[in-house]
Amino acid sequence: MKKYFLISAVLLLVFSGCQKYTRLTVWSFNDELAKMIDAYTVEFPNVRVDYSITPVDQFQKRLDPVLEKDRGAPDAFALDSTFVRKYVESGLLLDLTDIYEKNKDKLIAYPVQVGTHEGKVYAMSWQSNPGAMFYRRSLAKKYLGTDNPQIIQTYFADFGRLLNSARLIKTRSNGTCAAVASYKDLLTPLFSARQNPWIVNDRINIDPLLDYYFNLAKEMYENRWEGRVDPYTAGWYAGMKGELKDENGRPVEVFAYFLTMKDFENILMERADDTKGDWAMIQGPAGWYRGGSWIAAWKGTKNPQAVKNMIEWLITYEEVVEATEETEEIEATDDSFLGGQDHYAQFSEMAKIVNGRLAQSRDMEIQAVYIEAINAFVKGEKTKQQAIDDFKAQILAEFEEISN
Repeated sequence: MKKYFLISAVLLLVFSGCQKYTRLTVWSFNDELAKMIDAYTVEFPNVRVDYSITPVDQFQKRLDPVLEKDRGAPDAFALDSTFVRKYVESGLLLDLTDIYEKNKDKLIAYPVQVGTHEGKVYAMSWQSNPGAMFYRRSLAKKYLGTDNPQIIQTYFADFGRLLNSARLIKTRSNGTCAAVASYKDLLTPLFSARQNPWIVNDRINIDPLLDYYFNLAKEMYENRWEGRVDPYTAGWYAGMKGELKDENGRPVEVFAYFLTMKDFENILMERADDTKGDWAMIQGPAGWYRGGSWIAAWKGTKNPQAVKNMIEWLITYEEVVEATEETEEIEATDDSFLGGQDHYAQFSEMAKIVNGRLAQSRDMEIQAVYIEAINAFVKGEKTKQQAIDDFKAQILAEFEEISN
């Protein structure tokens, strides 16, 4: 009987050795990463991945407790652009700098910059979502004399020129054409064009460009150089179709929109209707991005090398990248929409100049308060100084780590 059990045990060990695999746990808030991980496990069948999805609005509540307890955390997890910096700065993530050093020539810089803290890379991305300025060719010819993207770019190369061009367009159109649908459309490019982050040496910092924007937004609003509709509202969409009207029912032409690659493909291309073929794209006053997802790993993972191998594969896997590019290039071959421009090629170049170094963990909260201050000044509820003082006071009250 003992001999039988001994033989069975040996056979079990041999069998187990033949079936040996690494098991990893990955958490996310959508299925985008899951599809790529499925491809990874096909390529590497010795790795099993337990993947689970938690809605994005509940994701941090699930992740934070297990990271803080230093047990039960997933080996790797996705991070949304709205909270990626919170975790990058937390000290709870596995250092991925060695992966970056091996693959830096293949990677777009700004997602790595967003995932970097104190010289080390803690989160990486397999995607980018740069932004551009899209303008109506017919309106450009009518009010600026040409629709040539290279020339139009000179009219919008910085925010000062944008303001001057908005004035010119309004004058030449006899008040019927607004440069943009909303002054709020300029906020994301503006945040990317700063020279300094929000917090410098533990003090709240209003970059000179952010100070300038108070006056820019006010002037555009009061002179109706913008369409007076909020982004992603019915009026904002109507402007894309050439159907926006003011409060008195008079037509308002919208010259341009600031959109990311995903916005262009999912919004403008879907909603332009009768204006299809009347669009072109340029960089505009700044390189910028919005949104995106990153992947990071828990520093307490029992399988650090396996996690790193998976992350490296996900961010560099050529077939995944090529499949994405082929899909986007097929869409880009619809030259009629942009008058012959290939939006994928254009966005690829624009992504190279985006600056991700300004990203900080408090950005979303601080920017929300800043936008409130801008709106209060633009609508005449506060003077500029009152709006700035109240902005600073609110930030100091909410964030103890920021000194006065």
